[in-house]
Amino acid sequence: MKKELTIFDNPQNVKRLRFGFFIALAVVLVAELFVDMHGEFEVDHFFGFYAVYGFISYVLLIFVAKLLRKIIMRKEDYYDQ
Repeated sequence: MKKELTIFDNPQNVKRLRFGFFIALAVVLVAELFVDMHGEFEVDHFFGFYAVYGFISYVLLIFVAKLLRKIIMRKEDYYDQ
């Protein structure tokens, strides 16, 4: 069975997507200079909080996904009996 290639199979596309995420975080950081944030908590008022929060969430999501892959992944012939 021939596997269809997706957009994420090309390493160059993955690099472009990661670069796009970093640009989006930078835009959020620059936009915070011009927008008055009204946060619920005291930590929301620090400059760059939302950009840092987004970056940390992105990194944690990647690590959790890699960990879950090792836990959940089964051998290719797991269901063939």
